Amino acid sequence: MNSRLQHIQGWPQLAHQAGYSVAAMAKACGASVRTLERFFLPAFGGTPRRWLKRLRMQRALELLRDGSTIKETSGCLGYEDPSHFSREFKKCYGFPPNKNANPPARTAATPKMSHSAMKLSRLAMKS
Repeated sequence: MNSRLQHIQGWPQLAHQAGYSVAAMAKACGASVRTLERFFLPAFGGTPRRWLKRLRMQRALELLRDGSTIKETSGCLGYEDPSHFSREFKKCYGFPPNKNANPPARTAATPKMSHSAMKLSRLAMKS
């Protein structure tokens, strides 16, 4: 495993700075996309792309609940088109972003991921 990647702290901040792009994140880490993919599988339980998508959706929910509009949230998270953001949000959570304050009771307001992936994501957020 790439020791340079093991020492990186603040993965969520790095992801935001890289515009939630795997290629930009790899470049910021001084590694290739493939090296980053090999690192992410054991460290985060999946691919960098899936991890970035989950992180992006978690941040979207936070922003919307804090009062940001759909347009502001989509722009902050690097979406060029708010309707694309809305589709991704609904696909992830099962309800549209304009219903974020009161999600349906049957729907958990967390992206779909395995238990181990959630634990790793929480650990990464604490770093």
